[in-house]
Amino acid sequence: MNVGIPKEIKAQENRIAATPAGVVSFVSAGHTVYVEKGAGLGSGFPDDEYIKAGAKILDSAADVYAQADMIYKVKEPLEPEYSLMREGQIMFTFLHLAPDIPQTDALLKSKCIAIAYETVELEDGSLPLLTPMSEIAGKVAVQVGANLLHKSNDGSGILLGGLPGVKPGHVVILGGGISGTGAARIAVGLGARVTILDLSLDRMAYLQDVFGNRVETLYSTKQAIATAVKEADMLVGAVLIVGEKAPKLVTEDMVKTMRPGSVIVDISIDQGGIAETIDRTTSHKDPYFVKHGVVHYSVPNIPGAVPRTSTFALSNATLPYALEIANKGAIKAMQENPALRKGLSVYLGDMICPAAAKAQDRKVVPFDVFSV
Repeated sequence: MNVGIPKEIKAQENRIAATPAGVVSFVSAGHTVYVEKGAGLGSGFPDDEYIKAGAKILDSAADVYAQADMIYKVKEPLEPEYSLMREGQIMFTFLHLAPDIPQTDALLKSKCIAIAYETVELEDGSLPLLTPMSEIAGKVAVQVGANLLHKSNDGSGILLGGLPGVKPGHVVILGGGISGTGAARIAVGLGARVTILDLSLDRMAYLQDVFGNRVETLYSTKQAIATAVKEADMLVGAVLIVGEKAPKLVTEDMVKTMRPGSVIVDISIDQGGIAETIDRTTSHKDPYFVKHGVVHYSVPNIPGAVPRTSTFALSNATLPYALEIANKGAIKAMQENPALRKGLSVYLGDMICPAAAKAQDRKVVPFDVFSV
């Protein structure tokens, strides 16, 4: 199979889908890998490393798309890439379709086969391709939030760890999954007071086992959220419903109760965000805005802030699945791997993912890979 790795064009997105070692794995299996010129520079991988690994370097994304049977990416295709996709071409990347109607329209129109990292799901409900990026996003969220609390960034001027005789800052985390746990690890490490809200009693028991009395866990009700938001110096949105839009758990009225200079870091922004006051995404270059006196951070590719680490982590997770697709073709790979089958979002012009279809009020087409 011809595998194409284009340069990411999302704002300040410096990750690349495969490391040079990943390219070696494809080439060793008999595949041809096309990498766009300069695609790995942001992660510290110059073109000559990909050439040594056996890749062919092409000058443009258009050239890569034209040669590739499978496009192997990090982030969803953007408008300049829509016309490059073609019928039957495999798109293997993060998609986050639920809040993104233009991208969904483009994928359907192209009649490609789109498999989303974030909905590849194992039997135990875990998300193996999303997990490493979620953990990084959680950890970076608190690092970023701690910086945004600086007065020079319109923050309240609070040091999360406090000092002897001075109480620490309060970090409230909505969602105790992978991102929320990653956020808690950093917040606890900085010495903050940490509160995690979740709906799963089992997950809260796990968090208590991991963190002991260093975190407080609360069952997530509207009233509990409202009280916690009011008390928070930093609020981290880390709620995920697989494939669906994030629920708007934090109302505008709740945000208005927060102290001036408090910070909201919304990891869930990829799926639309958890706060009503976040009506736009931001970027690593221009990362925040202030509304009702509260600093809002809504960057949709948080792991892109640490692209070297993120590229290694993402490639480690996605490479075995990408190799399956390359070795067997998309249909056979999905027939033999139920987890990969759950990642199928769009197939030859039909909407397959029920959660994304529901979010956009589209018709979902039942699809059985065994009938192909």
